Amino acid sequence: MDLLQKIKANAKLHNKTIVLPEGTEERTLQATDILLEEGIAQIILIGAPEEVKSEATRLGLKNIDKATIVDPKSHDKMEAYAEILVELRKKKGMTMEKAMEVIQDPLYLATLMIKAGDADGEVAGALNATGDVLRPAFQIVKTMPGISVVSGAFIMILKDKNYGNDGMMVFADCAVHPNPTASELAEIAVATAKTTKAIAEMEPRVAMLSFSTMGSGKHEMVDKVVEATRLAKEMAPEFQIDGEMQADAAIVEAIGAKKAPNSEVAGKANVLVFPTLEVGNISYKLVQRLAGAEAVGPVLQGMAAPINDLSRGCSVSDIVNLVAITANQAAGM
Repeated sequence: MDLLQKIKANAKLHNKTIVLPEGTEERTLQATDILLEEGIAQIILIGAPEEVKSEATRLGLKNIDKATIVDPKSHDKMEAYAEILVELRKKKGMTMEKAMEVIQDPLYLATLMIKAGDADGEVAGALNATGDVLRPAFQIVKTMPGISVVSGAFIMILKDKNYGNDGMMVFADCAVHPNPTASELAEIAVATAKTTKAIAEMEPRVAMLSFSTMGSGKHEMVDKVVEATRLAKEMAPEFQIDGEMQADAAIVEAIGAKKAPNSEVAGKANVLVFPTLEVGNISYKLVQRLAGAEAVGPVLQGMAAPINDLSRGCSVSDIVNLVAITANQAAGM
C-alpha cells in the first residue's frame, strides 16, 4: 500500500467532516462524488442547492445527495455564525449587520463552521487565490496555541528508497513564510514534525538545514539555524530534531556519521526544514523535477484547525488527496 492509499485508509477510519466552500465548481463536485463513494470523509458543500444539484446531474454524479449542502445566502445557523464573527472581530469594528453580510461569503462561512465545531477542516483554492482562502482562516480559526507562524510542507515521495523512510520525506517551509526568525523557524520545525506523524505515520527525524554542519561554518545565517534548533528541542523534546547540518549530512548515512557522529538525526533525516522559503521552494522543485519525485502538497500547518489551499490548476485527484490529508490532520490534533 503506497502513502496516498494509507492516507485514504486512515481518513476512512477517522470519518471527519470537511467543508468545501467552492461547492458548485466542477472538479470539486467530481472529487466529492469520489470522496463519498469511497467513504473518505463526510463532506459539506457550500453553494446554492439547486445549482449544486443541477451541476451534479449534468456531470452524471451519483453520490452528491450524501453530502450536506449549505446555501450561503439562507441557512438555519446564519445568526449563530454571525454572532461568533462579531465576538471575534468586534475590536475591528464588526457589527451584527456587517457580519450577516460577511458570512454569505463561502470562504468566511467555511471557517465559521470550523470555529463552531460543525466541520473539522476545509479545502479550497480551485477557484480562489491563496490570499483569499487564508484571510478568513487567519481571522477566525487562527493559529495553534504556541504557534505564531503558518507554513507549508510537501510530502516528497522519491523513487530512490534509500532516503527518508523508504523514499518518503517531508520538506518545509516551501510555500508560505519568506524569511522566518529563529523562533519562527523552530515553530515550523515542530509543526512539520507533527504533520509528519499525523499524515505520513512515521516518527519524524528532523534536520535543520544550513550550509554549515555542527559549527563548520560561521555566519549570522548559521546562527539563526543553531538558535532555531535549540528552541525547537525545548518546544518539543519528544521529537528527534537536530542541526545545524548540510543536506548531504542530513540524508546520507556515511556523510552524516563523518560530519555529525553524535547526532541521532544525521544521515537518517526524513524531515528537512529549510532556513528560508527561497531555499525550500527551490529545493522541492529541483527534487521533484530532477529526481522524478512526487510532491504532495502544500499541506498548510500551524493553523488551529486544518485549512488547506489548492492550486487553481488542480486536478480532481488533487482535491481527493488533499481532503484525505486534511482529515488525517484533523484526527492528529
